[in-house]
Amino acid sequence: MTSIERLALRCLLPGFLGTVPPDWVKRRAAVGLGGVVLYARNISDLDQLAGLTAALHAESPDLLIAVDEEGGDVTRLEAKTGSSYPGNLALGAAGDPRLTRDVAASMGAELSAAGVDLDLAPDADVNSNPSNPVIGTRAFGPEASLVARHTSAWVEGLQGAGVAACAKHFPGHGDTSVDSHLALPVVSEDPHQRALEPFKAAIAVGVQAIMSAHILVPAIDDVPGTISRRIMTDLLRGELHFQGVAITDGLEMRGLSDGYGVAEGGVRALIAGCDALCIGGGLADEDVVAEVGAAIVAAVEAGRLSEQRLAEAAGRIDTLAVWRSHQVRGAIADRRVGLVAARRAIKADGPVRIEDDATVVQVNWMRSIAAGQVNWGMAQPLAQRGVRVTPVEVQESQEEGQVDVVSLLARAEGQSLVLVVRDLHRHAWQANLADSLLARRPDAVIVEMGLPQCRPKGAKAYIATNGAARVCGEAAAEVMRP
Repeated sequence: MTSIERLALRCLLPGFLGTVPPDWVKRRAAVGLGGVVLYARNISDLDQLAGLTAALHAESPDLLIAVDEEGGDVTRLEAKTGSSYPGNLALGAAGDPRLTRDVAASMGAELSAAGVDLDLAPDADVNSNPSNPVIGTRAFGPEASLVARHTSAWVEGLQGAGVAACAKHFPGHGDTSVDSHLALPVVSEDPHQRALEPFKAAIAVGVQAIMSAHILVPAIDDVPGTISRRIMTDLLRGELHFQGVAITDGLEMRGLSDGYGVAEGGVRALIAGCDALCIGGGLADEDVVAEVGAAIVAAVEAGRLSEQRLAEAAGRIDTLAVWRSHQVRGAIADRRVGLVAARRAIKADGPVRIEDDATVVQVNWMRSIAAGQVNWGMAQPLAQRGVRVTPVEVQESQEEGQVDVVSLLARAEGQSLVLVVRDLHRHAWQANLADSLLARRPDAVIVEMGLPQCRPKGAKAYIATNGAARVCGEAAAEVMRP
């Protein structure tokens, strides 16, 4: 392996399938692979995760093991059950940065004990567009100053437990109405107005990494942020003086790959100033790693990418690995803080208490690719508090007119009726369903587990959990069934 090939390999953060490391990952780790990114598909429980990370670190102690663990709606550790920690919107609603720090510290203690080096969190976006389909409850809120306070607290909590934090998605994905997993979003507002403030706060407290966004920011450049030198070098390094690792969002995301391809997108990201190339959310095999690595080497040989820039990128990954090796492990996790935070985030209004028997109607819609499939809802939390629950699920395909409201109401006759929704403001057919139910059952309790932007006019009883983490459901159940 040549020196250029080694430098290229050091800049890659691929994913893989399964709960044990494949041979191809171990081989590349042994010769200098930068790191790996773990997803829910790689994790069954914390003990298994610890065994997985130990096997990977046995090949190379300098391998950076990353996971996308935000808590709340985006959890890899607890995808099957829902998270023990509320997400950012709930923490912002609770309004106590010290509590946010404690939540992140407990999460960091769990990750550190399991051998994780880097958490691709927190989300530092200012969710200034309520129609945003991919940020929403992942943000601390719509106000830059609030987001900045909680971002810095979250970074301090996580890194205080010895795990590197990664603020995302630079220079701000909040002012968008398109999911960058599916297409290229355009930001109309200059990030200097609001979006940069949380990243400045994260840098001020020593955040170790920042993740780029596949977004178009016309106020700064005419190419996606990840491959924009004006954004990833002039703005991030020059103006904001960030010295840590710049990590790309997933190269296979269509916000970047549709225009440039995975390998070429990676090359352009390095040229622009990114250091670590994240791949493997969807493409998780040896071939894509070989393809991107070869493209980097070819770019150096062609003079498009300087060896000095590549060495700088690899060097920053080395520096992060050294930082992690110097962290003192042994912090103690306390998941109870998650429920404390979830309780403080609950906003309840009206007669929300329910009887011994309840029909719980849950409206499901296609999750964002970022969140993946994570258990959520109110049926189980209410059942755990002794309510005899009749669960009813309405799927995304069952649009208005397809849902038999009369039959549904007949099932709920003589019982409390609970309608559980997420982001009601973004789904007109769901809002119409809520109105139809409330017209006949004005006593129904509406539980909004997404962004609380749309309280139906007929809703006398309304609960906003500010997120769909398991503990958010548990906190709401306590209010409904003391």
